[in-house]
Amino acid sequence: MLGLLPLAGCLRTYHPAQLRTSTADLKEASLQQLVDSINGNAARWQSLQAMVDIDASFLERKNGRVAEWPQSRGYILVRKPGMLRMKALVPVVRNVAFDMVTNGQTFGLSIPPKNQFLTGIDRQPAKPSPEPIWNLRPQNIYGALLMKAVDESAGEIAVLQEGMEIVKDPKTKKDVQQADYEVLVIAKDGGGNFLSRKIVFSRIDLRPRDQYLYNRQGQLVEFVHYDNFTDHGGTVFPDIINIQLPAEDFSVTLSVVKLNLNEPLTDDQFVLEQPPGAKFINVDDHHDSAESQSALRGHSPHEPDMF
Repeated sequence: MLGLLPLAGCLRTYHPAQLRTSTADLKEASLQQLVDSINGNAARWQSLQAMVDIDASFLERKNGRVAEWPQSRGYILVRKPGMLRMKALVPVVRNVAFDMVTNGQTFGLSIPPKNQFLTGIDRQPAKPSPEPIWNLRPQNIYGALLMKAVDESAGEIAVLQEGMEIVKDPKTKKDVQQADYEVLVIAKDGGGNFLSRKIVFSRIDLRPRDQYLYNRQGQLVEFVHYDNFTDHGGTVFPDIINIQLPAEDFSVTLSVVKLNLNEPLTDDQFVLEQPPGAKFINVDDHHDSAESQSALRGHSPHEPDMF
């Protein structure tokens, strides 16, 4: 018996430490109320004009190091359905770092420092490029800023589940678990049903905090985090929007400096001409495409009125 005592420790079972539960007062909502919130905002916001600070980072796969671009000032125009223009300036000298536009189908991306003009179909690249800026698509920004409605007419179904998030307890200031609401949006196509999106709502204020977007194979293609909700002329909008593209190892954070919602925007504000002398690159087939160029060209070049 004495000889067996040292082995008794091997029979012990260990349980991972459990975080305490938040003491905050949590609000309740039904699935329909959360869907109504998503759809109400989708119907309410038809256009957006924003001045933002842009922070971007990407993983350098060769050395496993995260590289960060210097913070830059940017300007964004968005108009439904599907139109977006985003311009970023080089810090200090304030020259154009890049100018990007989409009509909802094709996109154009002018990169003056490299004298390049990219175009192609506005969709996630099938294979990430070693050039991080080449992986950014206007649809990533558009979908993050103007969250889509749950479209039941297109066969989408919303399902509610309760989840948990880690937050700071308002009393103890320590990490605790806090229940949240997760709305799963199930889409349908010729291949059947699939998970399209997951929208996470905080139980503190019932506002969306996270949005996960998936492809047909169930892989996460984009993650968006919303923070610092602020009243802009009677409309509450997140002032900090972090967009992560896992497959491309790319992350960009937009911090709102100034925001105007639902102001008229004209077609020519979404026109982007190929700069004279810039190298034209079609990212889909790597050769010139007259169709892609004409899709982004208007009757006359115009610099957007951005504040």
